[in-house]
Amino acid sequence: MKYFDLHCDTISNCYNNKKSLFDNDLQLSLLRGKNYSFWFQCFAVWIPDEKRGKAAADYFDAVLQKLNDELELNADKIMLCKTTQDFIIAQKRNKIGAVLTVEGGAAAAGSIERLQYMANRGVKVITLTWNSSCELGDGADIEPSNGLSQFGKLAVKEMERLHIVVDVSHASDKLFYDVANTTTRPFIATHSNSRTICNQRRNLTDDQFRMIKERGGLVGINFVPVFLNSTGKASADDVLRHIEYFLSLGGESCLAIGSDFDGIDRLPNGMAGIESVEDIAELMLHHNYSEALTNSILFDNAYHFFVSL
Repeated sequence: MKYFDLHCDTISNCYNNKKSLFDNDLQLSLLRGKNYSFWFQCFAVWIPDEKRGKAAADYFDAVLQKLNDELELNADKIMLCKTTQDFIIAQKRNKIGAVLTVEGGAAAAGSIERLQYMANRGVKVITLTWNSSCELGDGADIEPSNGLSQFGKLAVKEMERLHIVVDVSHASDKLFYDVANTTTRPFIATHSNSRTICNQRRNLTDDQFRMIKERGGLVGINFVPVFLNSTGKASADDVLRHIEYFLSLGGESCLAIGSDFDGIDRLPNGMAGIESVEDIAELMLHHNYSEALTNSILFDNAYHFFVSL
């Protein structure tokens, strides 16, 4: 089975808790994902809301160093994908493809020049905010929201110039629409579900989903129980409900998975971690999803998006 995951917090967790990326007691490890024939994993450097300015920039550098150390230690198994050619090489060499992302634009420390620095190190996606506010604008927990700041608007344009993808997961609604009005290239939601199915501010409205789809972006379904149903007691069936609803809105070519592994304390009932994605695939096939559609959601949509950047 082929798998492309738009979001996990594993490398930040490995850094904070001094754990190995290859073998650990987290929700994701290289060892536990070894059964996937091709596996591309977006590793997010998550910037906590209490870190701003130089502290945020230094934290990004420290977690990035941890990722680079792990890539070197496991060079026979995994490689960083910075270019289209890297994605192709990873498949040819049967290696896990690591994609560097950032969760929280505070990593830029309010500096446009810092975005170039991040691009040079392989950052492919930046989630503009986490739940609070940063130099770029207001996250999902800020109401009323001012949306993108003036710096945020400049940063988004610079990200597009650098071919860093804008990610609106964790965005306030105002910031989402500011992004839609400021960007010209596709933007994505790496780990956001349907607000119609589960009425949480972190989830996407139908209108927001359609805008991402029409721009040629991606939406990654996450496994966070409180974003899957209103009780917070979720199962793989709830994951399927969100997939089915977005498919009803025409999401065949834009749906993907953004697990949020190791960014959450617990997973839906019956899911243990990275190895459980195979169970999601089996559930889809059991519900008469075609093999082609299942592969599109679990791999092809995300892969084709990234190789075309």
